[in-house]
Amino acid sequence: MVLAEATPPPFTIASVFTEIRLNSWLSVLLVVAAGLYLYGVHRLRLRGDRWPVSRTVFFLFPGLGGIASVTVSGLHAYDTTLLSVHMVQHMVLSMVAPIFLALGAPMTLALRVLHGAPRRRLLAVVHSHVAKVLTFPLVAFGLFVATPFALYFTGLYEQTLRHEWLHELTHAHFILVGCLFFWPLLGLDPLPGRWPYPARALLMLLSVPFHTVLGLTIMQSTTLLGGDWYPSLHLAWANPFDDQRAAGGILWAGGEFVSVTMIAVLVVQWIRASEREARRIDRELDRQEARERAQDQNDAAVRSAAHD
Repeated sequence: MVLAEATPPPFTIASVFTEIRLNSWLSVLLVVAAGLYLYGVHRLRLRGDRWPVSRTVFFLFPGLGGIASVTVSGLHAYDTTLLSVHMVQHMVLSMVAPIFLALGAPMTLALRVLHGAPRRRLLAVVHSHVAKVLTFPLVAFGLFVATPFALYFTGLYEQTLRHEWLHELTHAHFILVGCLFFWPLLGLDPLPGRWPYPARALLMLLSVPFHTVLGLTIMQSTTLLGGDWYPSLHLAWANPFDDQRAAGGILWAGGEFVSVTMIAVLVVQWIRASEREARRIDRELDRQEARERAQDQNDAAVRSAAHD
């Protein structure tokens, strides 16, 4: 279906709240995902198991809530009108929300709640060949980096503006690719072939230049993304070229900020993992020392008994 919505009024902060849409398929999926997650937490608590509150908060609010903030809120009314609004959506759907979804550890929650055949099927999916390929960091990195270049520097972006089904599919693709990239790097769920922390930090660092190059290229381009779509809207309150420069700046600055922040998060996770490993080694050494002392005492008692 070709997008044919009426041109919205000038964009303001109030528009985010006055143009809210609750009748999309994505809003239904968000409600279902939130309900399933909360049900899983409830099941754990009923049997006396603990689930960290921070994981629930991460998954529901910056995770699912982040997706809702750019697709269900009034921003959706401007995502085919202003490239800058679309770019905010791009950043949140591909970088911000997937990070917090990963930190919510929904796979771990499901594995702790499920039993029997459902749990075995989920484990089979997690350890399947397809999952190993898609979650391999270099494959996910390639998809994460290539997606915006393929979208904005081909005729595909203009088609997403003209066809609603393709527009919605692009949103889903952003979320999926973001999850594939960030889940193995920052997530807490059990995934096959997870890299050590130094390699993860390096991969995150390598993603920074691509956002810089893409953002600067869009800012400096004299060709409008989307072809003649934005000029055809005849917006008296927005200049397509000025808006495109703003969109490139959002991508550049937002990409660098999120990437550098995530490198810091990885370093913190790395330090904590090292501390846990050090404590584990200390406990093992303490147990080994205790066994040796007990053995020495036993040997001494045997020698004393033999002497007597």
